[in-house]
Amino acid sequence: MPGGIPHAQPPPVPVPADLPRVRFWRLRRNPLRRRTDLLQAWIGLGLLLTALAASPTAMFLAGDAAHRHYADTAARQERTRSRTTAVLVHDAPRHPEPGSPEARRTRYRVEVRFTDPEGRSRLGHTRVPPGLRAGSAVPIWTDHHGRVTAEPLTTAQIRSKCMGWALLASLTVTALTAAAHTTTTRLLLRRNLTAWDEAWAGTGPRWTASR
Repeated sequence: MPGGIPHAQPPPVPVPADLPRVRFWRLRRNPLRRRTDLLQAWIGLGLLLTALAASPTAMFLAGDAAHRHYADTAARQERTRSRTTAVLVHDAPRHPEPGSPEARRTRYRVEVRFTDPEGRSRLGHTRVPPGLRAGSAVPIWTDHHGRVTAEPLTTAQIRSKCMGWALLASLTVTALTAAAHTTTTRLLLRRNLTAWDEAWAGTGPRWTASR
């Protein structure tokens, strides 16, 4: 009757805020797993193993090629460059904070005079610590044309460059495998959506037909 006591209702079932996740569910046999799910799992596993195997190989090959290249470059620089002494033509600028760690790292580009391998007096520019007075002697490197150039590559510089190329090779392998995984995942998802559309085209009319 209206206004009567309502029937007892079962207590609401609480919905967990975070449902438990089943690891490797694509590799486990279950009625909801599709063939594309299994294919995606095997592709992902294959790409992971490929990355783990290819990354060290790529690092070794890139590092070895870089070492041979820079070692040859350093040897060529040693043959074509020579160290000599130059004198400052003008005073070097003073650093705003003398004695500070930044001042010890700072180098200013100044004009210097030196004698080239043919005995001619020449002018050039090099970087020197702040505060050096005109006439101070500084070491410089010149090429076989008598131009001021950089010091030949050191062992530490070669090692640093090789490590950089090896790291870049490893990151490249990782990026390529990640891109391959993303591409295959999107292709399989598109295939699933197409399959769902085809299945719904046959099932949908029976659900939506007027009764």
